[in-house]
Amino acid sequence: QVQLVESGGGLVQAGGSLRLSCAASGSIFTVNFMRWYRQAPGNERELVASITSGSSVNYADSVKGRFTLSRDNAKNRVYLQMNNLKPEDTAVYYCNANLRLFYDSRVYDYWGQGTQVTVSS
Repeated sequence: QVQLVESGGGLVQAGGSLRLSCAASGSIFTVNFMRWYRQAPGNERELVASITSGSSVNYADSVKGRFTLSRDNAKNRVYLQMNNLKPEDTAVYYCNANLRLFYDSRVYDYWGQGTQVTVSS
């Protein structure tokens, strides 16, 4: 019913930039918030940034001042602009959406398939 499709990962040198995008599609009534998580090998998945339907944004301390999360509500799409990337940003980045479907009062969490970000030193 719902798909989250991520794009924009890749390989970049330290100090470089990447822009990730995540688009939610399907029988979506409303998206409450969208989040980006990341998981490096051997580590737990961690929250990177989140944005509400009113575009209130929160960031992990490790990315504040370097990453910017924005949202296009009309397209149910979010963008994560990542600047001044560091090798420790290397991870698989996952998009997460908390949303409601048409004709359904429940709230659901959906996940994207993940996109690899690799930062070389």
